[in-house]
Amino acid sequence: MEFGRRAAEMEVAGTDVVKLNIGEPDFGAPPEFLAAVRELTDGRPLPYTDALGMPRLRQAIADFHAATFGTEIDPRRVAVTSGASAALLLCTAALVDPGDEVLVGDPSYPCNRQFAQSFGARVTLIPTSKETRFQLTADAVVDAWTPATRGVMVATPSNPTGTSIPAAELEQLCAAAADRGGWRIVDEIYLALADHDATGTAPHSVLATDPDAIVVNSFSKYFGLTGWRLGWCIVPDPLVPIIERLAQNYYICPPTPAQFAALTCFSPDTLALAEDRRRILRERRDVVLDGFAHIGLDVPVSPDGAFYLYVDVTSTGLTSAEFCDRALTEAHVALTPGKDFGTVGADDHVRVSYATSTDRLEAGIERLGQFVAGLRR
Repeated sequence: MEFGRRAAEMEVAGTDVVKLNIGEPDFGAPPEFLAAVRELTDGRPLPYTDALGMPRLRQAIADFHAATFGTEIDPRRVAVTSGASAALLLCTAALVDPGDEVLVGDPSYPCNRQFAQSFGARVTLIPTSKETRFQLTADAVVDAWTPATRGVMVATPSNPTGTSIPAAELEQLCAAAADRGGWRIVDEIYLALADHDATGTAPHSVLATDPDAIVVNSFSKYFGLTGWRLGWCIVPDPLVPIIERLAQNYYICPPTPAQFAALTCFSPDTLALAEDRRRILRERRDVVLDGFAHIGLDVPVSPDGAFYLYVDVTSTGLTSAEFCDRALTEAHVALTPGKDFGTVGADDHVRVSYATSTDRLEAGIERLGQFVAGLRR
């Protein structure tokens, strides 16, 4: 956010900045969604909905989950939320008590652990490496588990690395936590953007092998609805009334207009558009992987989902924070330093978002190439 603020100030002053720091697709909301929003602004009443969302939308999410991720879900277990952040808020509020230990991989999206910490958890960051694709393993979770451990939070695919946990490994990890009486929160926000297998099949949800896991997802990334603040979680049946009471007290219900319009996300045309966008992101990934190889910056692990690269900048002689600071100041390219995501490799890596157009990606890589070449002279 700090680099984003500085980039915005530079743009106001007339500097062209290539922003590769923001995890926000540049496609915008789908046309059918926008048409529905325009129709909804005709003055009709838009009252509160159920705290867990409109029944039609909960059913639509359950149907989407079954069709896309291969798992039948009772729509009663679906809670529509004010963005995935609200889903994480509700789940951590329901599960975390002061003094609980929560296991999280390092690096990882910082807000996940900060939600747990806000309810008094002691978060243990478990180091990962390129050998494990910067993801937790079952063995690492077992080794880190203590009598105080109450659960584990994972994201697959991950922010900041764009890497996924292999299905068999994820099954073993969740089983290890469940065998110890621990809960599992699995962030699947980027799952619909993950690579398909050779047969064209999308990855399965963790719920295919761990029906009692808690899944968090969002309309922001696959459907491009970042500013509309709509997400969902799927929780075990006993947790449903608890999540409902928390939602009622925290924010009454998710935004009504966004819920109505989000029903269009599951139309054949919008789903086809979302798939086209996923393929475009894959093409952009090829552009940035080739580009960073050309300018001599190492990407230790190729991503298989989301829209991020985790780039090693040690060859430049700069820390990640120094690299991002100078890249913005001298090359006018905004990036995100590794320190935002943990401690392991934080000084060595920067996150690159390729959620912008190919033209801008190529411009950013060209500028970074000139910048890096100057550092090595």
